[in-house]
Amino acid sequence: MKTMKKLTLILTGSLLGAAMLLPATTTTPATLTPLEEKVRHELVVLPFYNVFDNLAFRVNGNEVTLTGHVTRPTLKSSAENVVKRLEGVARVNNQIEVLPLSPFDDRLRVALFRTIYSQPGLDKYALGAVPGIHIIVNNGNVTLEGVVLNEMDRNIAFLKANGVPGVFNVQNNLRLETRTK
Repeated sequence: MKTMKKLTLILTGSLLGAAMLLPATTTTPATLTPLEEKVRHELVVLPFYNVFDNLAFRVNGNEVTLTGHVTRPTLKSSAENVVKRLEGVARVNNQIEVLPLSPFDDRLRVALFRTIYSQPGLDKYALGAVPGIHIIVNNGNVTLEGVVLNEMDRNIAFLKANGVPGVFNVQNNLRLETRTK
């Protein structure tokens, strides 16, 4: 119980000032158009978007295609609604998949979160309203999404996720941060 309280205090404290601590390149690639930046911003600030969800998008002219996985059906519809209201968006193609309800997957999510984010070196990715490493669990199959600073962090996250009992398979889609000068 002490560990859970400690983890809660650490996460709460880190959320308060985390947005200022993360370099802009981890969240905002330099090549985004103004419309893409607006879409990205609206998705990132959705109230129930968390570490167990992953949202992505493509902009083709004035059409936005939303993809990814979410744990709540309301997040899927919220994402579509906020993007639909943006100036310059004529059509939204919502291809976000809602993950099935599963107590087994919920237990895995918590175990994976604890294992990955308690690892020294990976704990820095917990800073921010939405942590940098997203953990997607679908029927015991795990996908890691997000951006990390180096290959070592990418490999450690993969190894730690593979070591969690009950995980069937881990797909490591973590990308390396590209810094622009």
